[in-house]
Amino acid sequence: MAADIKKTVSADSGSMLATLTNLWPYLWPEGRADLKARVVWAVGWLVVAKLVLIGVPYFFKWATNALSGGAVPPLPAWLAGPIALVVAYNVMRVGQVAFNQLRDSLFASVGQHAVRQLAHRTFVHMHELSLRFHLERRTGGLSRIIERGVKGIETIVRFTMLNTAPTIIEFALSAGIFAFAYGWRYVAVLAVMIGLYIWFSVWASDWRIGIRREMNESDTDANTKAIDSLLNFETVKYFGNEKMEAERFDRSMARYERAATQSWTSLGWLNFGQGVIFGLGMTAIMIMSALEVRAGTQTVGDFVFVNVVMMQLAVPLNFIGQIYREIRQGLTDIETMFDLLDVKQEVTDAPGAKPLAIDRGRVEFRDVHFAYEPARRILKGVSFDVPAGRTIAIVGPSGAGKSTVSRLLFRFYDVQSGRILIDGQDVSQVTQESLRAAIGMVPQDTVLFNDTIAYNIRYGRPGASDGEVGRAAELAQIGPFIERLPDGYATMVGERGLKLSGGEKQRVAIARTILKAPPILILDEATSALDSHTEQEIQAALDLVSRGRTTIVIAHRLSTVVRADEIIVLKDGEVAERGTHADLLKAGGLYASMWMRQREASEAEERLRQAREADELGVVVRRRTPEVAPGE
Repeated sequence: MAADIKKTVSADSGSMLATLTNLWPYLWPEGRADLKARVVWAVGWLVVAKLVLIGVPYFFKWATNALSGGAVPPLPAWLAGPIALVVAYNVMRVGQVAFNQLRDSLFASVGQHAVRQLAHRTFVHMHELSLRFHLERRTGGLSRIIERGVKGIETIVRFTMLNTAPTIIEFALSAGIFAFAYGWRYVAVLAVMIGLYIWFSVWASDWRIGIRREMNESDTDANTKAIDSLLNFETVKYFGNEKMEAERFDRSMARYERAATQSWTSLGWLNFGQGVIFGLGMTAIMIMSALEVRAGTQTVGDFVFVNVVMMQLAVPLNFIGQIYREIRQGLTDIETMFDLLDVKQEVTDAPGAKPLAIDRGRVEFRDVHFAYEPARRILKGVSFDVPAGRTIAIVGPSGAGKSTVSRLLFRFYDVQSGRILIDGQDVSQVTQESLRAAIGMVPQDTVLFNDTIAYNIRYGRPGASDGEVGRAAELAQIGPFIERLPDGYATMVGERGLKLSGGEKQRVAIARTILKAPPILILDEATSALDSHTEQEIQAALDLVSRGRTTIVIAHRLSTVVRADEIIVLKDGEVAERGTHADLLKAGGLYASMWMRQREASEAEERLRQAREADELGVVVRRRTPEVAPGE
């Protein structure tokens, strides 16, 4: 058991050192001479403040001796009187506070710059990580980790630079004063007290770290469940599971409650132990001084001086425990943040990668093999060619690998073998930024930002003018709808675009793709979630967008791909059939079977719709026809 504890403490110490090493470049930033100068000036005023603080008990001692008839050192006439010494004592105290505040003000921009830079780096890194990482992580947990990490950085910056250095300086000066004025016995008692105080503070703080970690984990879990539940608000309502969600959240909060209670209880024991150690040390030194006053070797002023120095030491001593405790807790809060920064990018630009040079926009898949996991092969030697400006459709049963094609073309993942080419250039050898700039996507489930309609359309090309945004909306057949809204293009779309219908969201997605004007277009089941009437309207807009562009249509509804130049049928990750709509129907294979099933389903749906309309019409006719009494 002892070996395990020692191993854990050792590991924690290594983690703490590594985290502080990672943090240092943000506290002493390269290329920012102004911030480095602020650090130097802050340290300079820190030293001045401590020198002034050490002078405070001397003026108190001299004022006490002047009032009690004791010895006072030779001082200027204007400062020699008791009243003048009392005034000087308080001026020194105010000055010490002023210098400390000047130090804090100078260092504030350094600390906030460190917070900003590290938070920015983490945010950018999150967007650089692979799609696989984000599919496996929970958004609520990630946001909480970053939030706590930013607060942890502020804590560490504040306590390492603004409290640790002053405390060390004050200890050194106090020990020097005791050694010079009162002898080694006072220094020895002081050293033992400080040593015990630091040892106990470190030991108790290490004990509390485990509690803090559990509290963080339960807090992350509770926040994740809350965000997940709120993002799925409608689903919760559909199934009437509000009570279940509340109980699920409360279980996480109960775990947090227990850990937080333990944290506060352990803090109470830590503060009590520190108070006992300091009280014993101060008692010993005060007794030693009192005995010397009785023996005539010290004055009452010396007794007061020793008391004031010890009382002043109480503040940095308390900071020793607090500094270590806060730094360890801050490191605990940001160690997960640094763990996130250590996660390697799964997809990276090749050394010397060049921007994609688009000539005409020809896309080729050559013997592509891919698996999300070794035991789950998705594509098994898929090959096809999309000539520039032509349209091919990829269809097949669920799980055949259709959407994987678009993810590989965007290079969200790298293929295990084979090649994907655009105008003869391997997508793994060009920059990801240029690759994705050349491809437009209209997905099945369009998720919009919680901002205005104009913002969401302009997302396709952030520098576009209002006129260009309006023209894109007109081409996407959503312009008249937007103009009828009270706030027009300034209308907020709500969380994930929930204030708009499915068809309206799709039109916004089409508009921003028009604004992007990419040479290559992917339509990933862009109309499969819409009703037949809306599908026809959206399809007209999609036909307009894809005109003259190399287009890959990934479809479930075969009615949307009948005009494609070529249709590729995937089954179990392999190309089962390929050809035009007419050729595939003649072949009588998988495509023809899928076509017949969907056609029968569509006809049944149409008959049901017509019957419903006939019933509704009959009800209206009966209501409008006046009843005639018999015999009239």
